[in-house]
Amino acid sequence: MSTMRFANGASAHTFIGGLNAHEERRLVVVGGKNVAVLDDGLTVDTLQLHPHKADRIAQAPVAAKADTEPVGTDPLDPVSVQCRHFLECLAGRQRPRTDGRSGARVLEVLESLQQSLGSGGAPVRLTTAAEMTRAYEAHPTATLDPGCEIGEGTRIWHYSHVMTGARIGRNCVLGQNVFVASKVAIGDRVRIQNNVSVFQGVVLEEDVFCGPSMVFTNDLRPRSHISRKNEFLPTLVRRGATIGANATVICGHTIGRHAFIAAGAVVTRDVPDYALMIGVPARVAGWVCRCGVRLPLGDGPVEEQAACPECAQSYRRVGEMVAALDGSTADAITE
Repeated sequence: MSTMRFANGASAHTFIGGLNAHEERRLVVVGGKNVAVLDDGLTVDTLQLHPHKADRIAQAPVAAKADTEPVGTDPLDPVSVQCRHFLECLAGRQRPRTDGRSGARVLEVLESLQQSLGSGGAPVRLTTAAEMTRAYEAHPTATLDPGCEIGEGTRIWHYSHVMTGARIGRNCVLGQNVFVASKVAIGDRVRIQNNVSVFQGVVLEEDVFCGPSMVFTNDLRPRSHISRKNEFLPTLVRRGATIGANATVICGHTIGRHAFIAAGAVVTRDVPDYALMIGVPARVAGWVCRCGVRLPLGDGPVEEQAACPECAQSYRRVGEMVAALDGSTADAITE
């Protein structure tokens, strides 16, 4: 028998009896309103809810049991479900629900149980994931939910909130009052200025800059009385792009590498690499170098080349396709 107590106040008990005459595998989760029971020994309705509660009669607690509610479950066996989820994550480039880190944590728990058993049942304290990997700085007013990932060297300032499942890379800076939703992926060296919310469905690659109070959306038809979480559209901001202060990015679009969205612009279309976007709705008003300086390139159908007047980096433009002439396959215009 083992007892585990968690930082959030929850507790778990495990009972293993190898000599029990009745073989069973049962998981019981007791919550505030329901008791969920997963019984692997049943052939149907393996997952059931028991909405029991306790009433007080004459100052004494009395159990008030309710009818059991079966919950429909996937008919596939667990291994098939896990393999299918793994393939879905590969196709969608998403992090699986359980990965190598999860497996390492399970082994740590098992080793701690063995240590406790060898010491006559003495309690063993495990370090939390945050304690193990905390190589970042966070202001005391910031809220970092359990299960979020924050890279080494990242700094998070006043009143910011990072939700469970969010991934933030190394050497990033999150200003005051920044919100990062679950499942958001943020690359290395990203700077997010004050009062920016990065909603679910947004991916920021490396070296992205988000100016103060700029806005991401993830729902094209928002209604307060209708939930459309399964219809959120993704937004991808490619490496080195800049989004100016108070700009708005409508969901479902990609902002190209090293593009520059001017302050107050409203992005309603895909943005080419190196494009300078201004206005409402935003339009291509020119081209910018990786260093942020405007390039002497036109917008006509004729192919042309030009160099940055500040850093001398050369570029070639064909229509709305611009590439740096440095042999970089990542910027190849034939991509």
